[in-house]
Amino acid sequence: MTRTTKTVEKSKNSKAGKSKSTKKVASKKDKSLHGERKPRKIINWKEYNEALVKRGRFTLWISDEVIEHWLHENKGTKRGRPFTYSDLAIETLLMIREFFRTTYRATEGFGHSLVKLLQIELSIPDFTSLAKRAAKLGIDIDVTKYHGKIDLVVDSTGLKVYGEGEWKVKKHGWAKHRTWRKLHLMIDPATHQIVAELLTGNDVHDSQVVKTMLDETDNEIGRFFGDGAYDPWEVRDELEKRGIDQVIPPREDAVLQGRKDGTRKERDKAIREIAERGRKEWKKRIGYHRRSLSETAMYRMKQLFGGNLKNRKMENQKTEVRLRCKLLNKLTTLGMPKGVPRE
Repeated sequence: MTRTTKTVEKSKNSKAGKSKSTKKVASKKDKSLHGERKPRKIINWKEYNEALVKRGRFTLWISDEVIEHWLHENKGTKRGRPFTYSDLAIETLLMIREFFRTTYRATEGFGHSLVKLLQIELSIPDFTSLAKRAAKLGIDIDVTKYHGKIDLVVDSTGLKVYGEGEWKVKKHGWAKHRTWRKLHLMIDPATHQIVAELLTGNDVHDSQVVKTMLDETDNEIGRFFGDGAYDPWEVRDELEKRGIDQVIPPREDAVLQGRKDGTRKERDKAIREIAERGRKEWKKRIGYHRRSLSETAMYRMKQLFGGNLKNRKMENQKTEVRLRCKLLNKLTTLGMPKGVPRE
């Protein structure tokens, strides 16, 4: 009985060893199947390094145009008390608030110190006026207009509104759950500029905001890069209607659904090519991995401005995000890295 038991145990151990070895082989195959990104070498490091230094080198001044339009003109007849300060004055102070990550009260104090140092006779809005006017302020994120077609890479990320820190949750558990907002971004991969943005609740799917964001941009779009979240027909039909090429991977169980009128053929073409060559080869041929530049832009934004929102009301949060996008677009114009694959 003892010998047979030992024999059975040895056979089990050998099987377990084989299963572990097969798992290792399978994991290696998976890595080779999906492919590992080759590290890239920055070829303009000197210029990019200087651009990073310029981001922290700032000289504060108020231009003559801003001083001239500091007070509100109050054109037209509206009920209620007229505005004292123009939208330009409010936006100037809110830009300072976002760049230095200050509160409304600290921004008011910063404005008083600034005009005192510059020896300018300007009154500064109080913190209550800043908060109220921010809710209805229209912000242009300053997107460069191009004559030809541009590509778009699209993705979304979460921004925390309020909640407990990770250390407190790890040590003592939840007392109240976090609240998040979802930031949707469209990036021009050639210039790294944010072309369009939209802030929604965390219950809004990525595919539901594509039409609204496409309406925001004035540039003509050539290709649309997105992950599987943008595979639904409401997105593909909208892109096809606008004549935009779709660089979106179909889900793994996707089936051919082309119509007799010639629509919905682009997805079918991708399904056939993936079936013949494999998903990895399809992504490599079509240049799908440019989509990762949207994740890079989101990382850059969170590094500069943090991963949370300072405001509690949705209207103010939307203004806060648009100001961040405008600032990030200005910073990217100073210089961006240019990389080539390492040999």
